[in-house]
Amino acid sequence: MMVLVVGVYLVAGNLAGGAAGSGKALAKGSVPSAYQALVQRWGNLCPAINPALLAAQLYQESGWNPTAQSSAQAQGIAQFIPGTWAAHGIDGDGDGDRDVWDPKDAIPSAATYDCTLAGYVKDVPGNATHNMLAAYNAGAYAVIRYGGVPPYDETQNYVRIITTLEESFAAPATRVDPSEQAAGAIHYAQQKLGTPYLWGGTGTAAQGGRFDCSGLTQAAYESVGVTLPRVANDQYNAGPHPDRDELLPGDLVFFSDDLTNSRAIRHVGIYVGGGYMIDAPRTGAVIRFTPIDTPDYFGATRVTEEGAKALPTDV
Repeated sequence: MMVLVVGVYLVAGNLAGGAAGSGKALAKGSVPSAYQALVQRWGNLCPAINPALLAAQLYQESGWNPTAQSSAQAQGIAQFIPGTWAAHGIDGDGDGDRDVWDPKDAIPSAATYDCTLAGYVKDVPGNATHNMLAAYNAGAYAVIRYGGVPPYDETQNYVRIITTLEESFAAPATRVDPSEQAAGAIHYAQQKLGTPYLWGGTGTAAQGGRFDCSGLTQAAYESVGVTLPRVANDQYNAGPHPDRDELLPGDLVFFSDDLTNSRAIRHVGIYVGGGYMIDAPRTGAVIRFTPIDTPDYFGATRVTEEGAKALPTDV
């Protein structure tokens, strides 16, 4: 089992009392390139939001799917219900219409609606961003009545999920904490070296204990009590993103043919140090050590238990 180097690391600061135009940068490729400029621009609309927070909302609501529709008739990339859209949808691209299915209208509308809610609860004590998110979930009256985030499990979970996911969409301002579970995850992966690859494999007995790439990383972290999503592009959102020269053993490392879009990620491995990962590469190969410095290297995620728990299961 590898010994992790533990240093003093910090995550980007919180947003309490933050100002519009905070300059919080989006993590590399975390927002699909088609929407990145919109999220960066409109995410700085008011002090209660920032681009990473807006990105976290959109990901949680639709997984960046502009044609998403829920059983409650919530529609589009920002999942507006028709009544809310009628009252708060705007013509974000100035083309003369307000189209809930058009991200160029829906993303600006989501930001302006957030800021409208923040205005409704601006005199409530506490964190302005948390109060805004609570108003989005439970209504502004409930936030005013309780003097902050109301004591509803659903609302408190909503605030926690969005603010936790925010860290996955923000480029860290400084280095980030190493994962406490990383060494155990590596130990699990090391025991699987030499195991034949299986497309769709999650290591079950019926599959002969075989894995595909994300099945291996999912099982490695499951062995230390951290539940990751099934597919690699969702695993990318399980924590903050260290730079290449900041990698630590246990970080997940990702690969893509489109280096601008985390939704296009096609491969993942678990970093073990020295420029190598353990991965399940492809049909006909076995789980092995592989160099990570290839042209399709996308980036890395330092898995956190909180980040994994915050990920939606239906994007």
